Amino acid sequence: MEGIEHKTIKVNGINMHVAEKGQGPVILFLHGFPELWYCWRHQMHALASLGYRAVAPDLRGFGDTDAPAEASSYTCLHVVGDLIALLDAVAADQEKVFVVGHDWGAVIAWHLCLFRPDRVKALVNLSVAFTPRNPQYKPVPALKAVYGGDYYMCRFQEEGDIEDELASLGCARVMKEFLSNRNPGPLMLPKGKGFGNASPDAPVTLPSWLSEDDIHYYASNFEKKGFTGALNYFRNLDRNWELTAPWTGAKILVPVKFIVGDQDLVYNSMGAKDYIHKGGFKKYVPLLEEVVVMEGVAHFINEERPEEINQHIYDFFKKFD
Repeated sequence: MEGIEHKTIKVNGINMHVAEKGQGPVILFLHGFPELWYCWRHQMHALASLGYRAVAPDLRGFGDTDAPAEASSYTCLHVVGDLIALLDAVAADQEKVFVVGHDWGAVIAWHLCLFRPDRVKALVNLSVAFTPRNPQYKPVPALKAVYGGDYYMCRFQEEGDIEDELASLGCARVMKEFLSNRNPGPLMLPKGKGFGNASPDAPVTLPSWLSEDDIHYYASNFEKKGFTGALNYFRNLDRNWELTAPWTGAKILVPVKFIVGDQDLVYNSMGAKDYIHKGGFKKYVPLLEEVVVMEGVAHFINEERPEEINQHIYDFFKKFD
């Protein structure tokens, strides 16, 4: 990618691959599952041209960043620890930075703001709203009770089994299935049935915003070490719930803009719309300045509508320069 520099930085006991472009106030871009720094390529070029320094790491377990063997090494505390060390390395001259997150990157961004609001100037989060910790419900059993054992987050708890199933499909097929999914309903992965298609060999039609070259980049990276590191984020849902007990009832105290597509499966999950639009979200994120719902857009919003997302990010962050 033209003008993007790549480097490896030692952070929190691991080697982290980081992509960078531009000079100026730092914007830290945090990718989700099953993606890489690469999902921010459009935003990096655009924001760098507007006077910002775009910094997009591969999170631990992804891409060219180290993938610790133990699932317990992927808690929110580990990952936020990585990011604080990264900021110390790349933005030592900036007390606070801008942050943009999507999917798991959004979850991590919420945790970063919860644990270290002193390091965040403002946040644009995509797809996943902040959800306060509920001391009554452990996440995985609660998800299983609502959606059943075939729900993708429940299937991802099966160490080894789900990796074998994904490997049997091939990384390219897995990436096509995830990234092209536009079903706003719960994502189900019935055991032994892949993504539930009539034929596992049926071609997947890529959306206009996703090329075979993009698929190749993602797939070739996941082929190096498999999906285990990425899946370990889901395997820490309950552990994160236990570890964040001290933050029960805590609020996000940084300025926030939230953007989601109306076809996003997260936005269409149980209770999400009411929580976002009827006061719950604002209660726990009191500095929430704007909620943008983009019509006809699914989950991978920053790749599907890059120009609009670029503009939304710039319009929000320029107020804090």
